[in-house]
Amino acid sequence: MFFLVFCTVLLHPSRPRSSRTHNMQCRAGKLHLQQPHCCVGSGWGYTSFAYLIYSSSVAAGAQSGIEECKFQFAWDRWNCPERALQLSSHGGLRSANRETAFVHAISSAGVMYTLTRNCSLGDFDNCGCDDSRNGQLGGQGWLWGGCSDNVGFGEAISKQFVDALETGQDARAAMNLHNNEAGRKAVKGTMKRTCKCHGVSGSCTTQTCWLQLPEFREVGTYLKERYHKALKVDLLQGAGNSAASRGAIAETFSSISKKELVHLEDSPDYCLENKTLGLLGTEGRECLKRGKALSKWEKRSCRRLCGDCGLAVEERRAEMVSSCNCKFHWCCAVRCEQCRKRVTKYFCVRKEKRERSGGGGATRKLKRKL
Repeated sequence: MFFLVFCTVLLHPSRPRSSRTHNMQCRAGKLHLQQPHCCVGSGWGYTSFAYLIYSSSVAAGAQSGIEECKFQFAWDRWNCPERALQLSSHGGLRSANRETAFVHAISSAGVMYTLTRNCSLGDFDNCGCDDSRNGQLGGQGWLWGGCSDNVGFGEAISKQFVDALETGQDARAAMNLHNNEAGRKAVKGTMKRTCKCHGVSGSCTTQTCWLQLPEFREVGTYLKERYHKALKVDLLQGAGNSAASRGAIAETFSSISKKELVHLEDSPDYCLENKTLGLLGTEGRECLKRGKALSKWEKRSCRRLCGDCGLAVEERRAEMVSSCNCKFHWCCAVRCEQCRKRVTKYFCVRKEKRERSGGGGATRKLKRKL
């Protein structure tokens, strides 16, 4: 059973439905990210107390994972499209490739991260600081102390919600569970140690230290690096119908580090449109060429999205109108000027189309609120 990312509109549910019917739809792969209900595992019913406490945090965490996916892949050929969120493995829309592995990992990480953060913010009565190691020697000149973010709590609850939906025992299910765990490991592996000095007259004779969550962007960047190094596992597709095959699958995945992303299939050619797989191709995509703040990866996006896909780069000039020089006037209004700025953007187009148009574009006005 494919992993179902939790819904994002829990606070505005539609008419109630029975948990049995709802969970049957979950298992059939008919619910996706935009729908106003969430799937829960068999351990926690739709109306259970735990579900009511944690569900909004779980939904927010899953959404933050998808948003991070879109950021990390914004200038890649595969850019975490909406179609990728239709998480039904049996409908033919999803493959067991490295992109699927990343979606599982970042969504799982987002759920764990948000639960841990909300615990630290005091949103849950049954959760507080992790002080289990306080007073213990952590290293030379420092002790564990303070209020560490309780990642153990976030890990346990997120695992209950996320992994409980993976009811299959075949290679695909094993892959999904492994990548879910890799996402949780990423959160734990990027935790930051923060310390406070103690001593006479401001000296630092000893320190007490605690662990804090990083910015979620660091988790996303860490998993993007793992994505590039993802390990392909060669297993017989459809295996899992016998005890022997299930044992072989379990043994194979148990030998792989829990930090690694794994996939079973190669990725398709994302340059090309493929309606069967829900791929739009790179024609029409915007790319980046110049800018002091751009990374090397971003600066090479036109080559990656256009040139390497057999497309030309078309330059389009436009005039952007935005609010600027805003001032606060007592009382109580903010007044802004309207500033105009000419910008140049680049898009991937078919070579014959570019030749007909002469490679340029008409000047257009784009209104954008800042």
